[in-house]
Amino acid sequence: MSAFALDGYLHARRHIVENALQESLNVSTPPVDGRVGQAMEYSLMAGGKRLRPILCMAACEAVGGQPDSVLKAACALEMIHTYSLVHDDLPAMDDDDFRRGRLTCHKAFDEATAVLAGDALLTSAFHLLSMEDTFPADLALDVIRMIAKASGSFGMIEGQMRDIEAEGKVLDLSALRALHGLKTGALICASVEAGAVLGGATPTQRAALKSYADKIGLAFQVADDILNVEGDPALMGKGVGTDAEHDKATYPSLMGLAESKAYAADLVKDALNALNDFGERAEPLKSLALYVIQRQR
Repeated sequence: MSAFALDGYLHARRHIVENALQESLNVSTPPVDGRVGQAMEYSLMAGGKRLRPILCMAACEAVGGQPDSVLKAACALEMIHTYSLVHDDLPAMDDDDFRRGRLTCHKAFDEATAVLAGDALLTSAFHLLSMEDTFPADLALDVIRMIAKASGSFGMIEGQMRDIEAEGKVLDLSALRALHGLKTGALICASVEAGAVLGGATPTQRAALKSYADKIGLAFQVADDILNVEGDPALMGKGVGTDAEHDKATYPSLMGLAESKAYAADLVKDALNALNDFGERAEPLKSLALYVIQRQR
């Protein structure tokens, strides 16, 4: 898939996801005229890459499924991702003022509202996943289990805790890789796996897509660390240099910029190799893997 074709694919998929997210807000969240509902909508509908829901749809396509059939799972994943950003931006965490080009939730509202809006987005995601008309019961249970594991203390939450504990410390590559495999990689992996399961993947296909997702999840975080050093704040919609300010453990601080870029490229190469048996249906996933390290935001 060419870069131009990927641009069109991303634009079309983002449009579908945005519409589905707004619809999901209407059925799984409190009225938006209430303060918590307003804060949830403010954060969820602030734009962004929508990478996780798009990966979910692309994985479904890769195994021969219909991407529209996984939209509720895709929206739930984006709700969980957004909740993590709302909480990550709080003064007790990274204390950021801007996200996705505008004030963070706690700056636009207040800290208490941001905490509750994040909590509500997380629980609304599972409300959406568990609705009777979402998926067949056996598939819904499998997807809920994998997303819950990726989001909680076996995944993203543990990764966030390790990230906080690592501030001011020097980690070796193994420890840093494990940290980010939990903090960032777990939910990306769940996004791909959920799409594969709901698309009817065989065990072999599911294993290959998990390998793909593991690699791009790490590559995404390496690229994020690089952008925090040399990215353009105007394109990113948030500040740069914040990792150094917080003395965070990052790939550039451990390996240097050039080595970090080479490492990300190697991860993507391995991810592409995992897709060798999928043929043309995996072209979106292949291009998304390259996009992960070529993006400017």
